[in-house]
Amino acid sequence: MQLPNSFKEPVYVTRPALPDPKEVYAKIDEIWSTQWLTNIGQQHRAFESKLQAYLRAPNLSLFCNGTMALQLACQAFRLSGEVITTPFTFAATSHVLYWNNLKPVFCDIDPHTFNIDTSRLESLITPHTTAILPVHVFGYPCDTDTIQSIADRYGVRVIYDAAHCFGVEVDGQPIGNFGDIAMFSFHATKIFHTIEGGALTYKDSVLKERLELSRNFGFMGEEQIVVPGINGKMNEIQAAIGLLMLDIIKAESARRKKLTLLYRERLQDIPGIEFRQDLPHVKHNYYNFVVTIDKTEFGNSRNQLYDKLKKFNIFTRKYFYPLCSQLQCYRNLPSAAPENLPVAEHISQNVLSLPLFGGLQEDDIHRICDTIQYIQEF
Repeated sequence: MQLPNSFKEPVYVTRPALPDPKEVYAKIDEIWSTQWLTNIGQQHRAFESKLQAYLRAPNLSLFCNGTMALQLACQAFRLSGEVITTPFTFAATSHVLYWNNLKPVFCDIDPHTFNIDTSRLESLITPHTTAILPVHVFGYPCDTDTIQSIADRYGVRVIYDAAHCFGVEVDGQPIGNFGDIAMFSFHATKIFHTIEGGALTYKDSVLKERLELSRNFGFMGEEQIVVPGINGKMNEIQAAIGLLMLDIIKAESARRKKLTLLYRERLQDIPGIEFRQDLPHVKHNYYNFVVTIDKTEFGNSRNQLYDKLKKFNIFTRKYFYPLCSQLQCYRNLPSAAPENLPVAEHISQNVLSLPLFGGLQEDDIHRICDTIQYIQEF
């Protein structure tokens, strides 16, 4: 096989979908005309309403970022003690527990879905457990039925980290309607973004006042502060971008689906590379494209492939590495011991996220796959 040409410009693992600049400037003109830049203005109210309808959520609240949203979700339920979660996620999932004086209890993951292994959940529940915090990893839904059954049996809350799952549905049900509450991240790396931002969706309307007081310093009216809140509000620029993104998200997801199918077609016959297919009962959003590398069959480890692709100006990511359980701040927890998390330990050493975003061309995918095939053969 001939040596593939390197990309002239770096191809990163993702790039944000962006609205038409003219529409962005028009939105800025709207905001400037009101001279209302933050504190739940016109753009915020419009975005919250349209987003709630888009996600078909009973209740929805906006926040400045997903981490703050998840942190306040934990606070809203007055959690204490221990929360069972996954080590195979971005660090923010564990960090919000720390900031709420909660003890993470790490549960191993399923080798096929990479989501929390529900067969291990019950063994981790103690009298100190108050919640389960699963993550829908890479946009693939958790086993929500089993998780809810366990939670109901033991009387604990279910808080979902749905940062990767914007627009995903299971059997026609929006992903944000499972559990007690679900968090969406609108960081610029996500398929749907507001530059920075986040949201919570939840069934219990009683939570709305509590959450929205908490995101605005606890203010009720101009002069009364009723809870020790924080500044977690989404500003008007973020909300305006969100409104424009709602107009292009379906096209972005469709584009990513097309590129995903091309990846699958090209990589299916390369030894040592595995990837997941669509689930029949799930409406996927095609947030990213993740492969697992078998060093013996492929001839290179995940780390070797990661390094060699850089030489061709192709920049991938080792999601999620290191595991949260391996971070200095959590590694001494009893549940973080590697022998308790054998599947997560293995997956974290072998999984790689390849470039995927709507701006990529089909020829780019072919060149990336040609390069992977070249590395495997030579």
